[in-house]
Amino acid sequence: QVQLVESGGGLVQPGGSLRLSCVASGSEIDWWGFGWFRQAPGQERTAVSYHSTSSEAIYYAYSVKGRFTISRDNAKKTIYLQMTNLKPEDTAVYYCAAAWSAGTNWRESNNYNYWGPGTQVTVSS
Repeated sequence: QVQLVESGGGLVQPGGSLRLSCVASGSEIDWWGFGWFRQAPGQERTAVSYHSTSSEAIYYAYSVKGRFTISRDNAKKTIYLQMTNLKPEDTAVYYCAAAWSAGTNWRESNNYNYWGPGTQVTVSS
């Protein structure tokens, strides 16, 4: 099993930056793919980014491409989401999720086996 805990959320002004972290425990993460999702109030949870077990497959939602960067440090069992040029529409609870096999189906939450509790990101002036 894998336990995930996100951190790094907070209040930031438009144009600002945040780095989210997701620390995994309970298992080595080398063989897991990881995704970041977000859910705004009254909206469905949507996929933001995905990082495969290696760097061969890294994906971004169109709305964040060029502004967000996903990375992982297997030694630290940590997955990161660097967010820059944040916009009010990026406001949401951000979730980290682990997938044994998601690949090109990374946008589908059903492909993920474990989820963190989420961290709130608020972009507002």
